[in-house]
Amino acid sequence: MANKSSAKSTKRSSSVWSLNKVSMWILVAAALLYVISMILHLVGVNAVVVTAMQNVAMAIMVVIVSILAWRYVRNKEAVWKVLYILCLLLVIAGIIVPLCV
Repeated sequence: MANKSSAKSTKRSSSVWSLNKVSMWILVAAALLYVISMILHLVGVNAVVVTAMQNVAMAIMVVIVSILAWRYVRNKEAVWKVLYILCLLLVIAGIIVPLCV
């Protein structure tokens, strides 16, 4: 019995550690995109390119946060899932609408 629960907790902590590791590296990638976009802006590169790079970094972070939020919400009542979807749609609209205007 002890081996089974030990293996289960090891698997759970291993998957969480992997998610944490992936989140860290994606955060590093987003930070690099922001640094590159700031440098390009200072150099005088077209604002469209800089804005596109910043939007890619934002999209990467939104994807990671939405995955983590879904893991929190998936076993909760339906109202939590509706709130999740509503907030996700608002965030997506907040990213896309400024691009279209």
